[in-house]
Amino acid sequence: MNLLSWLFDATLHIGSKEILWREIIGNLFGLASALGGMRRRVWAWPVGIVGNVLLFTVFVGAVFDTPQDETLWGQAGRQVFFVAVSVWGWYRWKQSRESRLADGAADGGAIVPRWATWSERAQLVVLYAVGTAFFYWLFGIIGSYGRFTEAWILTGSILATYGMARGWVEFWLIWIAVDAVGVPTLVNAGFYPSAVLYGFYGAFCVAGFVVWLRVSRTVAPPGAAVPRPDEVPA
Repeated sequence: MNLLSWLFDATLHIGSKEILWREIIGNLFGLASALGGMRRRVWAWPVGIVGNVLLFTVFVGAVFDTPQDETLWGQAGRQVFFVAVSVWGWYRWKQSRESRLADGAADGGAIVPRWATWSERAQLVVLYAVGTAFFYWLFGIIGSYGRFTEAWILTGSILATYGMARGWVEFWLIWIAVDAVGVPTLVNAGFYPSAVLYGFYGAFCVAGFVVWLRVSRTVAPPGAAVPRPDEVPA
């Protein structure tokens, strides 16, 4: 049995529950990506993509054999959007890191976090409402477990990933809103490793928000003027 076959078929038995190792491994890649995102490291994006591919095969149970009876099209669909947005985010952070290094930045972060403007926040709110309504309608046609919660999770996940790529501090708050709905949905559907990790993500996102908030207040954005010693208040 080669590694790919083992990864696809291997399961872990906990009591009467059967859990796919690829669900566990995919979520571990997601956790590593979240850690890299909090530290503003470019490698967070490709690591996250690996986890997205693995988790896509887990949530599309109608195509890929899984122990769960439910297919979560919202969870599966967001993995596809994650990959698409992550490719763009990977490129954007790589370009930003090169620019920051050229400017002499020494904190190691690929991007300088900032608050979204009021206009950008308004766009996020509108897009969240429109996206949730659209996917709620779509899942009513194709069928999905937890029609509204899946629409909420998918829309929020797309916007949070986009906000991370843009360097908006608010993206952590969107993730918290996603996790608050995602944990009970995954528990009810029987995806226990993902539910546990979602709960951990919720606490992790609070920490990430604090870290990015602190950095946004202490690190100057690219092109900002650095005051001379005689201009610094005593």
